[in-house]
Amino acid sequence: MDIHVVQPGDTMYRLAQQYGVSMERLLQDNQLQNPSQLVVGQTVVIRYPALTHTVKAGDSLYSIAQMHNTTVAQLLRNNPALQGRDLLFPGQVIVVRYDTPSKGSLTVNSYAYPYIDRDLLRATLPYLSQLTPFTYRFDGDDLIPLRDESLINAALQSRVAPILHLSNLDDREQFSGEKAHELLEDEEDQKELIEEILETIDRKGYQGVDVDFEYVRGTDSWAYAQFLARLRRALISRGLPLMAALVPKTSGSQPGRLYEGIDYHLIAQAVDFALLMTYDWGNLSGPPMAVAPLPQVRRVVEYALTEFYPNQLYLGIPNYGYDWTLPYREGSRARSLSNVEAVQLAWDRRAAIRYDDQAQAPWFRYVDDQGREHEVWFEDARSIQAKLDLAFEYGLYGVGYWNLDRPFPQNWVVLNAMAEIRSEM
Repeated sequence: MDIHVVQPGDTMYRLAQQYGVSMERLLQDNQLQNPSQLVVGQTVVIRYPALTHTVKAGDSLYSIAQMHNTTVAQLLRNNPALQGRDLLFPGQVIVVRYDTPSKGSLTVNSYAYPYIDRDLLRATLPYLSQLTPFTYRFDGDDLIPLRDESLINAALQSRVAPILHLSNLDDREQFSGEKAHELLEDEEDQKELIEEILETIDRKGYQGVDVDFEYVRGTDSWAYAQFLARLRRALISRGLPLMAALVPKTSGSQPGRLYEGIDYHLIAQAVDFALLMTYDWGNLSGPPMAVAPLPQVRRVVEYALTEFYPNQLYLGIPNYGYDWTLPYREGSRARSLSNVEAVQLAWDRRAAIRYDDQAQAPWFRYVDDQGREHEVWFEDARSIQAKLDLAFEYGLYGVGYWNLDRPFPQNWVVLNAMAEIRSEM
């Protein structure tokens, strides 16, 4: 795999000639919205097929997979233009194998809202080991229903393990330390809530649980770990794992409402896995900066490894960026945008994309129609490669994306080039 950074005068035709790949393959792998609109500083991913299959009448992905000793899921990953469908025609060229071996295996998790676009879901399911619909909330000891059936069914049909997500979101869609406290001080409510979780798992076919409590009070840290331990004991009888999604701490004594109730040491003894939410340094209400700057991500991983084993940890990866109006003022809010939208915005505003080598993230500035300057940070193929390299460097179990609801084709091409995606079914 090569990652080309677009230079002035580049075209997709010239890049195909430069790298010795077909124009069709370059367009299919990158799924660019408008291939004629290349932005200086934009990334283009180049992959080199080692084995292809030319479709004949009667061929299917299943028959091709059997013929070449691979899987339908791998064929879908190798051919993103299929968009997760088994729609073949005679003469079509299918990539069976690329020339670069993977760096190793990863379990790949992603969160998704129940209203995710179904075409986008189908196109990206082949790249996942687990799908986590967001989110089940609770009211006292009652689990609030979630319309998650279509996501669960789509996941199971693709042999992707659906994971039940439990959070302490309140009615305003805010993480509530008070809601967590009310549950954690009442063991009877916890027992009844756990029973409802088990009943939901049995009825809907979930393959594990992910708990994401945020703004837990510092005085509730022990009680939170005990709740996780109770839930884990209940899941063991079904042979299912428990994961906790953790705010990104760099020390055990890190101050702040977001951190004080999340005790990595206690939680490590209470769960099977932990997902490190290593993103949102650049956020809606803060000053402009990379969403997941690599030095900060590394510090979180290194601290987590003092309490967890590497094969317990998922590295969180953001699938979004932010657009800030300058100069930044306290109380102002950025606009969230997808990584694809960020590149389109750079094209629309004739802005060259730059890359911060320390943060390992792309960014640019532009001026809007009112004459206001903006700064945009987002993710591209290079920043994703850097994060996956970090996961392999530390031997982590997997990666987890927040979230699946926005398209980011290059991410999946880079992931497929670097990792063998582990099945959890």
